[in-house]
Amino acid sequence: MQKIDLNNKTILVTGSPGFIGANLVIRLLKEMSGGTVVSLDNMNDYYDPKLKEYRLSLVEKAAETSPVQHVFIKGSIGDKELVDRLFETYRFDVVVNLAAQAGVRYSIDHPDVYIESNIIGFYNLLEACRHNPVEHLVYASSSSVYGGNKKVPFSTDDKVDHPVSLYAATKKSDELLAHAYSKLYNIPSTGLRFFTVYGPAGRPDMFYYSATQKLVAGKTIQIFNYGDMRRDFTYIDDIVEGVYRVMQGAPEKQTGEDGLPIPPYAVYNIGGGQPENLLDYISTLQEELVRAKVLPEDYDFEDHRELVGMQAGDVPVTYADSEALERDYGFTPKIGIREGLRAFAEWYAEYYK
Repeated sequence: MQKIDLNNKTILVTGSPGFIGANLVIRLLKEMSGGTVVSLDNMNDYYDPKLKEYRLSLVEKAAETSPVQHVFIKGSIGDKELVDRLFETYRFDVVVNLAAQAGVRYSIDHPDVYIESNIIGFYNLLEACRHNPVEHLVYASSSSVYGGNKKVPFSTDDKVDHPVSLYAATKKSDELLAHAYSKLYNIPSTGLRFFTVYGPAGRPDMFYYSATQKLVAGKTIQIFNYGDMRRDFTYIDDIVEGVYRVMQGAPEKQTGEDGLPIPPYAVYNIGGGQPENLLDYISTLQEELVRAKVLPEDYDFEDHRELVGMQAGDVPVTYADSEALERDYGFTPKIGIREGLRAFAEWYAEYYK
């Protein structure tokens, strides 16, 4: 593994001020002793742009006391001209691609935005890395690539040839594109398969957040597969810690017997490693919402739950084998759902008061 000292480097983080992107940039602004971090995001309205503006304000606040220069650029990775111009101007050392059209269910009805962002946008970044060599390209994949796999925990050695949503297919395509570019152009790249990320100021389309909003409005929450779902919920701070460590260790460039590069390419899971039953997760969320006074103590939860069947594109169990991450980077996610949901509930109470 090629060690990378991030201090005084020029780093591109796409998808900031998205949920993971904003938290990662804040971490970089705190940790680095100098250098430049460029944030790129199109600030689309897939969910309330006010939340992105709020996260961006947190990033800008962190930048005020940081020795690192922070530059925010509003634009899309689907805009090849913009991407090429940024790479030529800034000569990035490390690129972290977190920009993507997210959401399994949304992809069923809006396929075009997934192709534009997740395929064409990622291709634009790969081309830019090819013509402006970088020390490390780190990019977000997803646990959804495991599709209908029955074997758990999911290992990066498992076959992932049967996606059950277009979103999953685009993420698997990104891994294949990155592998091809690593082989052909010797670009060190690492893909990270994230498992159900949650936390304060997260994505409102994620279950814990949308369920909270429905409960607050007195609406009923639908619990899919009659509650018989298990998820590897991963708290945002654990995800950021994983990404931050991976950025500092790139796959080593090596030449094979054929004289061509052995692809400097890797893929890791980042997941809680502790699959939680969906009903337990919901109960914990409800307890923490009462504790944070988001909901009254006498709230009738049973009256606001509806058990329904499985949804298209969904899978009953996601569960990460994160041993490789522990082996190579000395890190395993550690924050449990009680601590994580408490932080979310307290943030929600503050943000919406």
